[in-house]
Amino acid sequence: MKKIVLIIIGVSLSLMAGFTRDNSTQIVTDSKTELQWQDDSTPASMLWTPAIDYCEALTLGGYSDWRLPNIKELISLVDDSKISLSIDTEVFANTVSDHYWSSTTNAGYVINAWDVYFDNGFLGNDDKSVYGYVRCVRAGQ
Repeated sequence: MKKIVLIIIGVSLSLMAGFTRDNSTQIVTDSKTELQWQDDSTPASMLWTPAIDYCEALTLGGYSDWRLPNIKELISLVDDSKISLSIDTEVFANTVSDHYWSSTTNAGYVINAWDVYFDNGFLGNDDKSVYGYVRCVRAGQ
C-alpha cells in the first residue's frame, strides 16, 4: 500500500510542476519546487555509493552543490500521463528506460535504497549493489 500512496503523491507533484530547461547550462528548473535538475542523466549506470559521490563531485552550470535526490524529490519527476517513459521527455530528453537512484535508504532493510523506474513511473527498492542511473539535483535559487 505504501508504494501506491507514494506514487500518487509523486504524480500529483509532477502534474503541478513547471519545468524550464536552460540549454546553455544544461539545467532544468522546476518552478513549483524551485529545485534544479541535471538535464541529462549519467552516461552510464552505477552503484548507489558511486552515485552519491558522482553528484557530490558534479560541477554544472557553475554550481558545485549537486547531490543525489531523496525519494520524494525524485518521484516528483514522474509524469503519469506518459506511456513507456513516465517523465517529460521534451525537458528530460535523454532519460533511460530504467531505474534511477535516490539517496533514501530503506529504513527497514539498509542494504537497499529507494529508486524510481522511469520506464513506468513505479517506486522501487533495490539492493545498493545493483547498477542504476543518476540524475542530480540542487536546491536552486
